[in-house]
Amino acid sequence: MAKTQLNVRVDETTAEAARRRASERGMSVNRYIEELVNHDAGEVGRTFVESAADFMKQYESVFAGEFGTDREGKR
Repeated sequence: MAKTQLNVRVDETTAEAARRRASERGMSVNRYIEELVNHDAGEVGRTFVESAADFMKQYESVFAGEFGTDREGKR
């Protein structure tokens, strides 16, 4: 996968924390930041799916009343 360079400005305390945490994990700061972003993106995806499932449970009867319960696969 092609890599894109990002330049990020943070205060020295944050930069040192990132360096320390990356070092503790035996990885580069770049890799550490990449993993944080990927983890965060995954959390957002999971949160969306869970929220959508909750919405569907909450409004299942409304959808069933409007569209019926035997609509799967029909167009």
